[in-house]
Amino acid sequence: MIARSTGATLAACIAAALLLASCATSSSNGRAVDNKEAARANTQLGVAYLRQGNMNQAKEKLEKAEKQDPRSHEVQYALALFSERMNQPADADRHYQAALKLAPNNGEVTNAYAVFLCRSNKIDAAQRLFDEVVRNQLYATPWVAATNAAVCLRADKRNADAVPWLERAIALRPDYYPAVVELGDLHIANGEPQKARSAVDSFLSIGRKSAEVLLVGVRAAMAQGDRAAADIYARLLRRDFPNTQAAGALPQLLQAAPAQKQP
Repeated sequence: MIARSTGATLAACIAAALLLASCATSSSNGRAVDNKEAARANTQLGVAYLRQGNMNQAKEKLEKAEKQDPRSHEVQYALALFSERMNQPADADRHYQAALKLAPNNGEVTNAYAVFLCRSNKIDAAQRLFDEVVRNQLYATPWVAATNAAVCLRADKRNADAVPWLERAIALRPDYYPAVVELGDLHIANGEPQKARSAVDSFLSIGRKSAEVLLVGVRAAMAQGDRAAADIYARLLRRDFPNTQAAGALPQLLQAAPAQKQP
């Protein structure tokens, strides 16, 4: 996703836009450069307004940016995000495709379009794009795309197909806790709590901490009937993350009768 703009960044963008408006050159090359820079500034402003929920201002800035530089993939990407927020899937799809046509190797746009296709119940098309972006050596966070692919498949009740994606995400980034949580939850849902415990323990063994991962450990241990192990995970969770939602979920979870202990 396009990075959230801070107040300072937003102010800088406004100043840049005003400067560009007042300093346009008379040459055709200068006008082209100025249009691109103005489009970039308006895109940043539009995205900032989008994050704030100011849809009218976002629409105005992004439409202006498109007129200034219709061949900017950043503009088309921002318009796709805007159209999604406005529940205009046909427009969102059109802008995503335009962005990818202009920047076919852009992993961020490809991942976002794949997520959009998944939400549109075009699961197989989304999976092809997720695979493409994970293989893209220029994409900085392929483990995120791999996790997204798994979440997409789980929503389509294709749990078995989701497992390899999560294992791939963890292989790429062992400390990426959302993939560990998703994999652990999937194994518990599949009646394989021992595999969930293994995922949790592997994460903890590399020195990482996560309230959500520890909660999966508690759930897995309870599903195994191993109350002693559940208490260990719970103690770590209370100690390191006392004020989290995960810690707040412990009393009810631990009050439930553990499953019959597995051999």
